[in-house]
Amino acid sequence: MTEIEQRRRAIAARLGELKVDALLVSSPANIRYLSDFAGSNALMLLTPAEAHFFTDPRYEIEASQRIGGKVHVAKGPLMLAAAGIIKRKKLKRIGFEAAWLRYDDAAKLKEKLPLGAALLPIGRVIEEQRMVKSRSEIASIRKSVQVNSEAYERTVKRVKPGMREQEIAAELEFQMRVLGAEKPAFETIVASGSRTALPHAHPTSHRLEKNELLLIDMGASLEGYSSDMTRVVHLGAPPRRIRELYKAVLEAQVSAIGAVRPGATAGNVDKAARDVLKRHQLDREFVHSTGHGLGLEIHELPRIGRKDRTQLRAGMAITIEPGVYIDGLGGIRIEDTVLVTETGCEILTPTSKEFVNL
Repeated sequence: MTEIEQRRRAIAARLGELKVDALLVSSPANIRYLSDFAGSNALMLLTPAEAHFFTDPRYEIEASQRIGGKVHVAKGPLMLAAAGIIKRKKLKRIGFEAAWLRYDDAAKLKEKLPLGAALLPIGRVIEEQRMVKSRSEIASIRKSVQVNSEAYERTVKRVKPGMREQEIAAELEFQMRVLGAEKPAFETIVASGSRTALPHAHPTSHRLEKNELLLIDMGASLEGYSSDMTRVVHLGAPPRRIRELYKAVLEAQVSAIGAVRPGATAGNVDKAARDVLKRHQLDREFVHSTGHGLGLEIHELPRIGRKDRTQLRAGMAITIEPGVYIDGLGGIRIEDTVLVTETGCEILTPTSKEFVNL
């Protein structure tokens, strides 16, 4: 049995617990997880005994060659094709992904369901299973991390005053692809000067100047799996206040990483970072969570946030990324991709966290 088949079987085994006869899967990441299909148009219907895969004629050859289970190539809306199978199999209770099924698609499906059949929203059952990665998934994440870090190293050597933020972002993404990445895992963040205080700044035409901060947040997607890293450098010798901020954020990040182990809650890891920043009177400048899971998507469960009680388990891949942001001055964020192990954790990101002066 392949890994994909094992995943499908594990989800199908939970249908009774969910009190549904079948599960309609529409999340692109979940479809890839259960089929290894990465096309733009697909749908899956899981029953305890079968897996039905729906796509359109553009993907007929690929689907016939790669997809296990029953493949249906539809010339019209995939929802209508799924409704046909639901009717034929006399399925009554159809679970669906509430976070992913669009209202108009749900309405079309309801119109075609047999009398007495019902659509029932379920929680993030597949996403919960995806939290713990297999060996093959971890291997792909490792490759993604390595490519991402190498692209950063190649690019940062070329950074100099006068370069535009957009040029740096383009070079980072070019180097990722040269090294084998399929694409960036998300829109690359490059911010300089006071714009580093914007946690999700978009690269602009602003030209780098001497004696200012440069923040780079980047990730690669390789074999479908994401990596994520943030580093901050300074063009010229940083002033004392910036050095102090960097030291505090690094201390918070190291503390949070030290709290990562099986059985620890995501909230306790977040608290480890926040407690350090509170001692430095910077907790109010930390405006986001400490991290998040990653894998087929750049943001996955668990969320490493204040109120998250998810217990960490070996095989989870997460980010640890505390930051502080001061309007008019700038922001510091340090982020690594981290793997939860049986005895603690492993920092996958190889890039140095020494505060670099360019």
